[in-house]
Amino acid sequence: QVRLVESGGGLVRPGGSLRLSCATSGVDFSSYTMGWARQAPGNLRDVIATITPAGTTNYAGFVTDRFTISRDNAKTTVYLQMNRVEPEDTAVYYCYANRVPTGHFWGQGTQVTVSS
Repeated sequence: QVRLVESGGGLVRPGGSLRLSCATSGVDFSSYTMGWARQAPGNLRDVIATITPAGTTNYAGFVTDRFTISRDNAKTTVYLQMNRVEPEDTAVYYCYANRVPTGHFWGQGTQVTVSS
């Protein structure tokens, strides 16, 4: 059974930092592209960043240099380091695992609220 479990969300003040984690099981983690996406109320789910099995990263344009995705294949975990957060970053953050043609799997999400 494939499981992706996000953690690390919560309430953070503008300008602060947060590190999200996504622990996986049931997938050959090292062969999957991993990613983070977010969804604010009333909005579509937007991909934030991806990291390939080789460690190549890609970021959405709105991320700039504030967010960093990384992975630890030994721990089968992917991370999202969020710095200088803004109120507009408030959303539910999801991790996903993707491998063609094996499948695409989502976690259940973790809420991030940026507010003073």
